[in-house]
Amino acid sequence: MNVVQAVVLGIVEGLTEFLPVSSTGHLLVTERLLGLKVGSDALTGFTAVVQVGAILAAVVYFFRDILQLAGAFFRGLGSSRGRRDPEFRFALAVVLGSIPIAIVGFLLKNVVKDLQVLLVVGIGLIAFSPVMLYAERRAAQNRSERSLTLKDAAIIGGAQCIALIPGVSRSGATISTGLLRGLDRVSATRLSFLLGIPALVGAGAYELKDATKGDASTAAIALATVVAFVVAYASIAFLLKFVSTHRISAFVPYRVGLGAIIVVAVVIARLT
Repeated sequence: MNVVQAVVLGIVEGLTEFLPVSSTGHLLVTERLLGLKVGSDALTGFTAVVQVGAILAAVVYFFRDILQLAGAFFRGLGSSRGRRDPEFRFALAVVLGSIPIAIVGFLLKNVVKDLQVLLVVGIGLIAFSPVMLYAERRAAQNRSERSLTLKDAAIIGGAQCIALIPGVSRSGATISTGLLRGLDRVSATRLSFLLGIPALVGAGAYELKDATKGDASTAAIALATVVAFVVAYASIAFLLKFVSTHRISAFVPYRVGLGAIIVVAVVIARLT
């Protein structure tokens, strides 16, 4: 992998990590187009580390919120009064909502790796799109993040596991589930971002050992991570502003179109 290829992957990761279009799917397509060895431990490790750049963008963007939530969480652990604070419930929801994907991702890591093929990406992009349409149609949007319950955390955290299937999209799954639970669109999106921080940092740390096994230099990995950080920061700002006035179903035509192109391309390739 040369520096240009590494930077391209950093841009794709940063641009798609938080949009409901599946960053894993876009990375697989891009890796294939760049002629890289898709599915190798080295490439998997590289992309996982680059993902950390995108997650660091979320940490920086929400740094003040994270500090407030952390303070509320620890205050709640030490007093009953603190546990009545809505900030404590929201922090607890983020913690509990992050557990399912950590368990499922670890137990099914080999299965998930086997699913990382283009045909699954195409099907995932198409198949999950009706769920996003349904979520928007049924969305009451009469609840804010301050009303989150442990049941909400369990359900939304469980939905995050569906995104282990390439093409589904972690943000698409969590935002859609948040809407179905009655959250307003901005609250569901913020929760999706915060849930992604522990999940993807954990994945990056786990895959770190394989990141330098390939041809990518340390400089290329570092540069790609920085690029992912910058692009992801802009992507977060864009999506939060976008969902305040637009439905997430606006991404459905793109998802279906890209998914159809991938499926057709794979079928043609196999027939020829």
